[in-house]
Amino acid sequence: MGNMLKTTLLLATLTGLLVIVGQMVGGTSGMIIAFIFAVIMNFGTYWYSDKIVLKMYRAQEVTAADYPELYGIVQKLTLRANLPMPKVYIVNTSMPNAFATGRNPQHAAVAATTGILSLLNAEELEGVLAHELAHVKNRDTLISAVAATIAGVITMLATWAQWAAIFGGIGGRDNQGSGNIIGFIALAIVAPIAATIIQLAISRSREFAADAEGARISQKPWALANALEKLEYGSTHYRERRGDVHASESTAHMFIVNPLKGNTLMNLFRTHPVTEERIKRLRAM
Repeated sequence: MGNMLKTTLLLATLTGLLVIVGQMVGGTSGMIIAFIFAVIMNFGTYWYSDKIVLKMYRAQEVTAADYPELYGIVQKLTLRANLPMPKVYIVNTSMPNAFATGRNPQHAAVAATTGILSLLNAEELEGVLAHELAHVKNRDTLISAVAATIAGVITMLATWAQWAAIFGGIGGRDNQGSGNIIGFIALAIVAPIAATIIQLAISRSREFAADAEGARISQKPWALANALEKLEYGSTHYRERRGDVHASESTAHMFIVNPLKGNTLMNLFRTHPVTEERIKRLRAM
């Protein structure tokens, strides 16, 4: 229920922002167009946010024949957690990480990167996948995917505002002064909201809860602790390969560890608890 309320609040916020920007750019007509667009966006965000995220990372669905160990671990853990079998995806990047998405357990997906498969042993991978299934069980995945999609839309609005400021707004050169003012104000206000919405919507406590539930599902808290230790190091020291998919600020909160190390904005609006504290709690179990 709490996640549904947060989802409703996020969608209402998106509607309000789009209407305000529409009114600023096009007056009453712009506001009406923006409202219609917001309704379409709300529908698409609720029903298709998971597919949007998976497509963003060019995730490929796999079967037991493609990745027998990965698929077998997910299958075993879902039975133990009394969950429906989710779809299993692979993201082609050397960055070691994983995430889960889907609007509910009946429409869930678990994604692992090729980097994490080469870094972790079977027990550690089991701990990570149990953590992701805990997010599915706790119904964190809908709010995560919705927040990611909305953050992406807001970032897009901020970019539009920036270009509007540079080129004098919709009205062209004759309206350059007011266009610049509106563009710069919109950029200054809207750009930080993308990170702030994620920070407000995604509680760091959900990671601790998923760690604890994942440890219970896998029955190996030490394996998840070891995995987090490797992933914390691996996420900052992996060697990027040509063709690797890059993580974005709007979706960083979905991964098991923060994939954007050293990024000032993400440090200001941290969506993950400190990994050392997570490891400490798991090893005390």
